[in-house]
Amino acid sequence: MRTIMHALDHKIMSKKLLHLISLLLFSFFTRSYSGGISIYWGQNGFEGTLNETCATRRYEFVNVAFLNVFGSGQSPSLNLAGHCDPSSGGCTVVGPEVEYCQSLGVKVMLSLGGAIGNYGFSSKKDTRNFSRYLWDNFLGGKVIGNRGNTSSYRPLGNAVFDGIDFAIDQSNSTRHWDDLARYLARYNRRGKRKVYLTAAPLCPFPSKYLDMALKTRLFDYVWVQFYGHTSCQYIDGNITNLINSWNVWSSTGYIKRLFMGLPAAKWVAGNGYIPADVLKSQVLPVIKKSRDYGGVMLWSKYWDDTTGYSPAIVNSV
Repeated sequence: MRTIMHALDHKIMSKKLLHLISLLLFSFFTRSYSGGISIYWGQNGFEGTLNETCATRRYEFVNVAFLNVFGSGQSPSLNLAGHCDPSSGGCTVVGPEVEYCQSLGVKVMLSLGGAIGNYGFSSKKDTRNFSRYLWDNFLGGKVIGNRGNTSSYRPLGNAVFDGIDFAIDQSNSTRHWDDLARYLARYNRRGKRKVYLTAAPLCPFPSKYLDMALKTRLFDYVWVQFYGHTSCQYIDGNITNLINSWNVWSSTGYIKRLFMGLPAAKWVAGNGYIPADVLKSQVLPVIKKSRDYGGVMLWSKYWDDTTGYSPAIVNSV
């Protein structure tokens, strides 16, 4: 009798073990990864302050946009449309706001490029000089000292940004972006604080401007702009091109954390807008299975305020 009972107990335990193993395997192969939201701030004076942006607690990253004139002998120029005038020293007030965001755990990036501006490099030396400018003016380099807010040096004050974002939508040269990434990464050896690198390539693959830079494997987060190009965006209820493009980017092997970049309003990017309910029900359940899934990037804070997009998706990302 004991032998029969022992055999039954062993059989029951074996079934439980097999069931547990199957659940673990199912969880492994269908795992959904959680992510965050990255937002662009700086291109509309009606989008609120940086402090107000971070106080919402909806964003993991804020990209301060844009430094849009640099390279090839030009004096670098920052454009925070409608917020302040860097040339008169009026943007140093942004520095304490950067620090406030960081105190909330938000990573704040200085974004280079954008669709309007004049930027690009003529040589590796030109690129190296610009990396030094970024280090001294926005990262862990020189400080203003006693000159206070009247100084044009460090145009956003003494705040140390978490890193540099490459939002290269156009350029007078497709070369040397990989060199800039390498030069910036070298500054990680100089201090205790890491210099993060992020990028916002357009979704056609490979990236016209950033392919070589991304292949350096130095970028911590990549928010691909999955809009503005019919070959790789959401179109009138059809997610096929969007998901196919995501899978291509996700399979590169050199992107650590991949974000789906989207317009926060239908009328912003011309096309590629995904209604929040469609994103939550059809898109996020698919892309969150990717091991390199990082979250969603939105353009921009002003349009997000207008439509309420991030509040609608934040708990699903």
